[in-house]
Amino acid sequence: MARGPFKTLRGGPGRRAAPLRLGLRGSRWSRSRRGARPAAGHFLWRPQRARAPTGEGQRASEPSRAEPPAVAMGQNDLMGTAEDFADQFLRVTKQYLPHVARLCLISTFLEDGIRMWFQWSEQRDYIDTTWNCGYLLASSFVFLNLLGQLTGCVLVLSRNFVQYACFGLFGIIALQTIAYSILWDLKFLMRNLALGGGLLLLLAESRSEGKSMFAGVPTMRESSPKQYMQLGGRVLLVLMFMTLLHFDASFFSIVQNIVGTALMILVAIGFKTKLAALTLVVWLFAINVYFNAFWTIPVYKPMHDFLKYDFFQTMSVIGGLLLVVALGPGGVSMDEKKKEW
Repeated sequence: MARGPFKTLRGGPGRRAAPLRLGLRGSRWSRSRRGARPAAGHFLWRPQRARAPTGEGQRASEPSRAEPPAVAMGQNDLMGTAEDFADQFLRVTKQYLPHVARLCLISTFLEDGIRMWFQWSEQRDYIDTTWNCGYLLASSFVFLNLLGQLTGCVLVLSRNFVQYACFGLFGIIALQTIAYSILWDLKFLMRNLALGGGLLLLLAESRSEGKSMFAGVPTMRESSPKQYMQLGGRVLLVLMFMTLLHFDASFFSIVQNIVGTALMILVAIGFKTKLAALTLVVWLFAINVYFNAFWTIPVYKPMHDFLKYDFFQTMSVIGGLLLVVALGPGGVSMDEKKKEW
């Protein structure tokens, strides 16, 4: 056999021989890296690596990448489908959702103002008996509640002087908390605080971003009071759901507590906020219609007024959550920080 520029190495049975490539380093036409000139005709044999056939995966020396489990993929698909549904819902209702949110938010003030008109004597006598303040002061209290709440509702719905209306309604909440001794009832106190959270979100919606003092210099986003109003409103709205937790051993209560707590945390920290808030809206509305059905109770029974008050307070919290869905969580939230990461 004639000697050529390639040689083969012998392999075992069934093994493909790897070709050897003949290099011309060190010939009289080239120099080595050290500058030495080897003798002419000196050849260097280099074994050529065998390439993996087309279609094969990674080399055997590299670790194979594990495929993601089917359960995680299913959860991601479910979350993606839910987020797509929430986005589609927002696109369809973006023109009407803020108006519905404001109407739901002020519904409890509207109902309570009308109640003051139709139950003037009962409310006056209750305040007079509880605080022994006299006929005049008790009547002034009822009139202030009636006028303040109805005027605030009209201003909010007409979008005129919304900030002053919100401050007035804050004052009504504080006045009623003291006058009706709600300060010592933890359940009603949490609901009043949640109602205040809804007003904070309404105030944030009506508040325009402050302009910079210097031309061409933008105002820093983190220093805007609107961001912290939205944060405070989200946190206070969560208090409403803490009054719905039931500490018993039934399966329905356990599932309700776990799911509700998870959604509350998501809204409070601002993670997947719109989807979590929309889920809470549906869940809270179903619970409200089922448990606070005041229309099934005769008007002359005290339970009718109690359930009616509870129903409209819950509707106000739903209005606050709808504002979160419509406006987003704001700058102080994980959803906003994810855009920077």
